[in-house]
Amino acid sequence: MYARFRFYAELNDFLSPERRAGAFDCEFQGNQTVKHLIESLGVPHTEVDLVLVNGHSVDFAEVVHDGDYVSVYPVFEGFDIAPVSQVRPRPLRQTKFVLDAHLGRLAAYLRMLGFDTLYRNDYRDDELARVSAEEHRILLTRDRGLLMRSAVTHGYCIREAVARRQLAEVVRRFDLVRSVAPFTRCLVCNQPLRAVAKPDVAERMPPGSRTHADKVRECSGCGRLFWSGSHYRRMSALVAQIASEPVRRLEMP
Repeated sequence: MYARFRFYAELNDFLSPERRAGAFDCEFQGNQTVKHLIESLGVPHTEVDLVLVNGHSVDFAEVVHDGDYVSVYPVFEGFDIAPVSQVRPRPLRQTKFVLDAHLGRLAAYLRMLGFDTLYRNDYRDDELARVSAEEHRILLTRDRGLLMRSAVTHGYCIREAVARRQLAEVVRRFDLVRSVAPFTRCLVCNQPLRAVAKPDVAERMPPGSRTHADKVRECSGCGRLFWSGSHYRRMSALVAQIASEPVRRLEMP
């Protein structure tokens, strides 16, 4: 039996070159769900937001029949397609992340921008899938096999290899520029920061910073102190640069 598939936009990154940017036939046997066939072609289901079979929106459990035409569209973060899409839960209302063990520098960058980001260098794959599902967090990874776990409903496969470019990729992918709130979250434990009066904590700061620092913040979890300075200025410049750079075409690793 054969079904004809057509993948759109960045979903083509996951396909072999001869299958990109056009319709192609997919041979299968027996009763196969649309989710199984999509992932058998290399596309994690977390990257998919809309599936049409013969022009009708279906969920991932839809059984594909001989001669069906399947159109597969990527995640739409910019607008709500809930009235027509049946393949994923309600879009996340708050952008929160959980990252795999290979994305530690990216986790620090995201926290520096104020985003709720869970990271440990000893997370197992099953833990990442569970945390993503239970806490409604977007799972960021470069392991597409991890994104194919059925428990994962929100995830994204990072294309870039360098942390700064990974940050730019995530900010653009999820349209986060207007949500950036630098230095409002602890870079170490991810808890929110609270404003404190500098005289109350001056003895815990390096001598040079006591004079020049302003807007001192304390982590509500671990108690570490943060203050605006050269790091803050560099991060502000980085955010401005990311917002102004042209979007690069990203290929799969």
